[in-house]
Amino acid sequence: MRKVWTSSELDWLPESEDWAGMKSLACVEAHRTALGKDTSVHRRYFLSSIPDLAAQEAARIVRAHWQIENGLHWVLDIAFREDEARARKGHAAENLATVRSIALNLLKQETSSKRGIKTKRLRAGWDHRYLLKILGD
Repeated sequence: MRKVWTSSELDWLPESEDWAGMKSLACVEAHRTALGKDTSVHRRYFLSSIPDLAAQEAARIVRAHWQIENGLHWVLDIAFREDEARARKGHAAENLATVRSIALNLLKQETSSKRGIKTKRLRAGWDHRYLLKILGD
């Protein structure tokens, strides 16, 4: 179950002027019951540049954002096995995430093959000419 509240009245929010362009605030409260017993409640807050944002519109925007976000993470996990990555030192994890993102964008742009991202990635590792095609020669 989800509840959504929005407010365009931001005077009550301390330091709201520090967020340039903020016109409204949304709160999404999600109730989750795991295995039929433990119920948890999570509240997430979102800053918006949309004036007079309605709760229904905020709910739609938040859901759309998370669909895109979850889809991206699913692709990164399936195609790049990102959840298995064990880079921990320094900036390694952040650097590898950037490289994966670049690789994903390049693989999506390559349209001569109708295969999935994972297959394109594997083919690029096996076929030097295909790799050069993805990289733009």
